[in-house]
Amino acid sequence: MAAWGLLLIRLVVGLLFVGHGAQKLFGWFGGYGPKGTGGWMESVGIKPGVAMAVIAGLMELLGGLLFAIGWLTPVAAILIAATMLGAFKVHAKNGIWAAANGYEYPLVLIAVVVGIALTGAGAYSLDALFK
Repeated sequence: MAAWGLLLIRLVVGLLFVGHGAQKLFGWFGGYGPKGTGGWMESVGIKPGVAMAVIAGLMELLGGLLFAIGWLTPVAAILIAATMLGAFKVHAKNGIWAAANGYEYPLVLIAVVVGIALTGAGAYSLDALFK
């Protein structure tokens, strides 16, 4: 059952990150695209905003895809964790709890992707297939 559990975690987290990347890169799923996301990033001190939005979008899209299929899982975890460290930084001033716009959610996602990278993607992954 562990292999199924790992697959479930990878698919949910990975595909949600694909969606977040698509929001930043293409404005899909209610996102604002590079210009809108970049403007927000600049407003919280991340500059240059548009370039950083594209970089974050690419990291989320690629990291999410790799994580979902379980291929190069440690690389996928690094890409996702790096974007979540940026989110952590933005929210750190608000404390831990998400109810106060804190860093709780980015911290949980970092723990999930790093935990999967450390334990392995599981039997139902491309990492296992190409071992």
